[in-house]
Amino acid sequence: MNTQLIQRVLNTNAGLAALALRIPVGLILAAHGAQKLFAWFGGYGLEGTGQWMASIGLEPGYLMALLAGSAEFFGGLALVFGLLTRPAALVSAFTMLIAIFSVHISNGLFMSNNGYEYALTLFAVTVALAIQGGGALSVDRVLAARLR
Repeated sequence: MNTQLIQRVLNTNAGLAALALRIPVGLILAAHGAQKLFAWFGGYGLEGTGQWMASIGLEPGYLMALLAGSAEFFGGLALVFGLLTRPAALVSAFTMLIAIFSVHISNGLFMSNNGYEYALTLFAVTVALAIQGGGALSVDRVLAARLR
């Protein structure tokens, strides 16, 4: 096990601002993932989401729904707890980029037209978390301290 690499992933000098970003964005991502994976909160589950993804050219649709739903659900939960914040944020940011360019970009900026403003906001927050880490009140900070 390369403890130096693990330290770099877990280490954070961020303060409480990371918590203010992690919790709401993590909950939003987890809820969107739950729609895709489990059909919770009015979602269509893997089957329905997979069919839709295939219809817009993201093939195979079921696998794409599983990947997107897992990235959002598990990545969102990881962000809420500040556990492996940087990897979770990177995967979430990548997922938002795919959403922007495969679904929203042609509709313009504004959400009222199914535009990309919301996905861009989630992308910006997850990139910030990938850069700064989980912050003061994160599982990452506790784990990093134990590895020292």
